[in-house]
Amino acid sequence: MKKIEHYDFSVRPKKAGRGWMFLARVLAIDPRLRGRKITVRKMGMDEIRPPYFLLATHASMLDFPLMYRAIAPYYSANNVVAIDAVRDVGDYLMRRLGCITKRKFIKDYSLIRNMRYCAEKYKSIVCVYPEARYSLDGTTSYIPPSVAKMSKLMKVPLVVLRMYGTFFSAPQWNKPEQKLPLCAELECVATAEEVASLSSEELYGRILKAMARDDYAYQKEQGIKNPDPRRAEGLHMLLYRCPHCGTEFEMYSGGTRLWCARCGKAWRMTEDSELEAEEGETEFSHIPDWSKWERETVRKEVREGTYRFESEVTVHTLPNAKRFYDQGKGVLRQTEEGTFLSCTAYGERKELFWSAAELESVHIEYDYPFRKKKYKKNIFGDCIDLSVPDDSFWLHPVGLRDRLTKFSFATEEIHFLALERLRGEGKGKNAPSEGEKQS
Repeated sequence: MKKIEHYDFSVRPKKAGRGWMFLARVLAIDPRLRGRKITVRKMGMDEIRPPYFLLATHASMLDFPLMYRAIAPYYSANNVVAIDAVRDVGDYLMRRLGCITKRKFIKDYSLIRNMRYCAEKYKSIVCVYPEARYSLDGTTSYIPPSVAKMSKLMKVPLVVLRMYGTFFSAPQWNKPEQKLPLCAELECVATAEEVASLSSEELYGRILKAMARDDYAYQKEQGIKNPDPRRAEGLHMLLYRCPHCGTEFEMYSGGTRLWCARCGKAWRMTEDSELEAEEGETEFSHIPDWSKWERETVRKEVREGTYRFESEVTVHTLPNAKRFYDQGKGVLRQTEEGTFLSCTAYGERKELFWSAAELESVHIEYDYPFRKKKYKKNIFGDCIDLSVPDDSFWLHPVGLRDRLTKFSFATEEIHFLALERLRGEGKGKNAPSEGEKQS
């Protein structure tokens, strides 16, 4: 078999070229934001100039153009970008736009070196999306404590970018973008001197506080209406468990409705993204409250030892930023011990294991890729993305529907439990607090 080329993450990133960034603004950034009301607020930024370390919230593809609008008049940014996004656009172009490539949820020491290189040599803004995947319900996803340590290694001011509207304009379970208002809040949370003097724990607390958000609460507070007649389509992928009868994976959605096929209970999604039961009690009117309840049920299963996931999966690998490779089928299993994958890749048998303490979270994609007309191959629907240092495994559960959200919740809850056990054994690791879990 022809030897597969693997991506070299140690290659030094380039400075974002002025000409390339001009073309990006004219052809991609500005057109993506056209027709929307854009609000940018800056707090504590009067004395802050590049280089600085930027942590941005993550909700949809709208985050990227809004980020560039928020940091204006500076456009010399080096963005940390997942390898699948580089594959979508092309490595040649992404490098000339200053992108730094990485794999999700993998410890990569070359990443820190490349980030510091950009700040020191190019004096640029280095932008990271520390949640490392799109928010599922418009609230902040889990942010690992290592982000604070990364901030201290950068030795530059720490800035947070909170974005509102990018989620409810295009949630991952309903990706067609609506022309709704967007807001970006750019806030300096620590000067370079404070980054050096504060402990990692103190810096982490500032990061969590600054990145906390709830897009649906913001929508309601601002009185923003979403008149899309199909605004609830796909909501069942997030809200997979019926609060009326407790049944999982029997939820369906269409138009502005969400319903349970088992008990028949139904809800309507209003123009301000609230839920109203068609009959009887409205168990959860606020969508994040429903997903929080789902997570709590998963947490209980994990801690009682009753959680288990096992499924045949189709396997595609992404060793480089050029293409996916079809590897046939395998078996994916997850218990409180960790996550296991058994498959054949490149003609060799693979038995992979991500321990509970190792795997902090997981990247999932509903209906990937969304814009299917752009792709002639590799259309494989709902995906779980698990990586090792030199490859990424994109896995599609066979014959199962709507399991991704629960798998995502379980991955994090299994990790939290493992850290608590390590702390109990005196191995020096701190389990996250309830607030950190919800972040």
